[in-house]
Amino acid sequence: MTAVTADRAAKRRRLLGVLDAESADELVLTSHGAIAWYLGGTRTHTSLAGDPLLAVVVGRTGDTVVLFSNERARLEAEELPADVTVVEVPWHDPLSDALPSGPLVVHEADVAQRLRAARAALLPAELDAYRALGRECAEAVSLVLREARADDSERDIAAVLGAGLIARGIDPLVLLVAGRDRLGHRHPLPTGGVLGDRAMVVVCGRRHGLIANLTRWVRFGPARPDEADAEKRIRAVEAAFFAGTVAGATLGEAFDTGIAGYAAHGFDPDEWRHHHQGGAAGYNGRDPRATPGATDVIRLGQAFAWNPTAPGAKIEDTVLLTADGIEVLTADATWPTITVGGIRRPIELEREAQ
Repeated sequence: MTAVTADRAAKRRRLLGVLDAESADELVLTSHGAIAWYLGGTRTHTSLAGDPLLAVVVGRTGDTVVLFSNERARLEAEELPADVTVVEVPWHDPLSDALPSGPLVVHEADVAQRLRAARAALLPAELDAYRALGRECAEAVSLVLREARADDSERDIAAVLGAGLIARGIDPLVLLVAGRDRLGHRHPLPTGGVLGDRAMVVVCGRRHGLIANLTRWVRFGPARPDEADAEKRIRAVEAAFFAGTVAGATLGEAFDTGIAGYAAHGFDPDEWRHHHQGGAAGYNGRDPRATPGATDVIRLGQAFAWNPTAPGAKIEDTVLLTADGIEVLTADATWPTITVGGIRRPIELEREAQ
């Protein structure tokens, strides 16, 4: 049995456990994240902005994929496992017409937290895929920023970076670029403005259904003392999030530990209110996003992407919680780092002034 086949069998056992807990016979999966997870990385889209092209009915005797007729040939040839039953719906009808309903059927939205728990601990084939994805996303960013120029536009950087990700088979779900004049924006969609003497790049890349998130900074010329200080302190806030990320704790408890780091390291105690702080990672950008009081239980083998930010400071990587601690997945050995709490963390890439 291959690792991919073993992963799929384990996932099916987990979902049969959900059926048992709900006293149900069928479970309907309808989101990109849930379907890609269960079917081993199946690409569920043609448009990144569109709804899934298929749904999955997990039954006690097997799995049924409901899909649009015009997508069937490609999906069967390139995406779907061989052991599923396929039911097609005319392209002009809704998929919901062919989905089961009734008292013994549960839908994804009804058991969202149970499903997040089912996919939290990553399996061997998933871990291999995630490590490769994280490394390649980080390498792609490194290559672009080592060649970037201060007079490049934000769109120039996004274009080259997007091409590098696509060449590696990675969907660029998010590409954010901020030059000096736009560093105050937490989600800076790229514009025609130039990088100037300092810039931030954010990537969310998806392959085999898994999503890797990272942020990197580049500077042309020496660091300003105030910015270097903020960068140092935001790394300390991230270390607080890592310290709270322990198996058996809730996501809300980890969140509370992390946000306490803002005041402890000289930021406004309410800084966390100005931007989301990340959370669990995997088959959704955050699975789920951490919020006060979140009750999802943290598991060994689960991925996270914390995202502490403050004016002019932000740090983000996708990491794995292991029995030995935090393993950084989005790591490139050529990028400059510093050790914080025993973990190698990225610092700004300093280039010559231009």
